[in-house]
Amino acid sequence: MDHNKLALPVGTTLDRFIMRKQEDFPYATGELSQLLRDIALAAKIVNREINRSGLIDIAGAYGSQNVQGEDQQKLDVIANIRFIRALRNGGEVCTIISEEDDEMIQTGNNQGKYVVAIDPLDGSSNIDVNVSIGTIFSIYRRVSPTGREGTAADCLQPGTHQVAAGYVIYGSSTMMVYTTGNGVNGFTYEHSLGEFFLSHPDIQTPQTGNIYSINEGSSDSFAPGVAAFVQHCKNQNFSARYIGSLVADFHRNLLKGGIYIYPATAKAPNGKLRLMYECNPLAFIVEQAGGKSSNGLQRTMEIEPKLPHERCPVFIGSKDLVEQAEALIAKANQPKAEEAKEKMVKEIPVKVAVAK
Repeated sequence: MDHNKLALPVGTTLDRFIMRKQEDFPYATGELSQLLRDIALAAKIVNREINRSGLIDIAGAYGSQNVQGEDQQKLDVIANIRFIRALRNGGEVCTIISEEDDEMIQTGNNQGKYVVAIDPLDGSSNIDVNVSIGTIFSIYRRVSPTGREGTAADCLQPGTHQVAAGYVIYGSSTMMVYTTGNGVNGFTYEHSLGEFFLSHPDIQTPQTGNIYSINEGSSDSFAPGVAAFVQHCKNQNFSARYIGSLVADFHRNLLKGGIYIYPATAKAPNGKLRLMYECNPLAFIVEQAGGKSSNGLQRTMEIEPKLPHERCPVFIGSKDLVEQAEALIAKANQPKAEEAKEKMVKEIPVKVAVAK
């Protein structure tokens, strides 16, 4: 009898995977690896809190609003505390941008080489109804000298400067998915062992798909190009799938193929999602998986951020679908561009030669 069959391997843990991949960071000496482990530790703690939220009165509204003007849930506040505490205690991060805090958070780790932008618990409106929610994070190398507090320049870097990004989804299973610019890998949490194990190596999103995810309750205020793309999806008999938790919608489309859209609307003229800790990290992930992300006109990761909580529209998912959306938006904008050009030409003063 083969004794090995009595104790089959349990798989590769997140910690072991990170250590093996440390050679991907020639400029680092273990700090980024430690930072990823700090995030994973906080995610385990938040996962525990979520799983018992209905039993110990930590579900429901907290009674205040965050900087976005959104009602905070108790778990929003708890998750924010857990992640900030883990990042501060880990020692690798000098400054944090969090959805739940108005200002940049200085950790006191002035020797830290990294900056983190984070949405500690995405999908607040779904917390009380047991729908999947998540955490989204983005990691940058600081650009200011170490030995002092992080600066706005450290925090407001374009997405192309990200060194790592990821998300955690708390659903039927808890998963952590991340990239360091060398592909995308997913890890599933094994509760009895308290470890994340590699379950989705080298994730590649389909080139196209038949799922579109958008809140059609705002369809009356969609721009013509967005409306045209939504109608195109319907004409192709696509499936409409919209959970209302960004991480859950994105995760499904990443694995199955599809497009997630949150455009500019009358209610949210600049879009609703935040560039630094929602759009940029997911754009990094989807591009590493073979997909695409844009604001309809420009690659998401090339947008130059001006504010920590800046919003932007987003079209993210399978490459073919994003490009189709961009093409219809460009086509709809063409008459406006030509009209503006004609108006500019008419307004150019004409010099008339006067005979002497």
